[in-house]
Amino acid sequence: MKEIKSVLSLYFIAGTQDCLHLTGDPAANLLSVLQQALQAGITCFQFRDKGEGSLHKDKPRQQALAVQCRDLCRQYQVPFIVNDDVELALAVEADGIHVGQTDTDIRDILTKTAKKLILGLSVNSLEQALADKDRAEIDYFGIGPIFPTQSKKDHKPAVGLEFICELRRHGVDKPCVAIGGINAEAAKRLRHLGVDGVAVISAISQAADIAQAVGQLKSS
Repeated sequence: MKEIKSVLSLYFIAGTQDCLHLTGDPAANLLSVLQQALQAGITCFQFRDKGEGSLHKDKPRQQALAVQCRDLCRQYQVPFIVNDDVELALAVEADGIHVGQTDTDIRDILTKTAKKLILGLSVNSLEQALADKDRAEIDYFGIGPIFPTQSKKDHKPAVGLEFICELRRHGVDKPCVAIGGINAEAAKRLRHLGVDGVAVISAISQAADIAQAVGQLKSS
């Protein structure tokens, strides 16, 4: 398995709901967007297919799409992470799973997984970060949203750039990836503040030129 900090460098998150602006089948469009992003150099992909416009009500189709996404990621040797759904992650042999504070409990995930998976946890407050900063089974924190975002309808309040500094001042040194309203300029500032990577949804999925967008995010 790749070193976790390098995995987090440019972390792309998407599902069919993020491709509804494109004409045609959203599942096919997701695969097209993902392949372009992989070719351009993303370092991790999280399959987050949930909410309005997703395949969450059609589990067989959703699982089939997850397998296709996983296979694409493996062609490029990029880790394939599943958002929250432990059963789906195990069924498609994902490389990891990411959960929020109110999603599946970490202990439940560990009891269901026979092999070590990359395990990520969303963090939106200093209290949450301090509570889990020393848990070895958690590989990284997803910090955010840094800025307000339209990609998630149920997102928590934005924490701002200063939150990264606050975490480091309080000894939170677990690998972390920042998420939420991030563009190339913000990515550069966040890396300067000490994050190990940035996670984006619309900055790639809605980009007019995906290769260019990935290149700008990587070089920031």
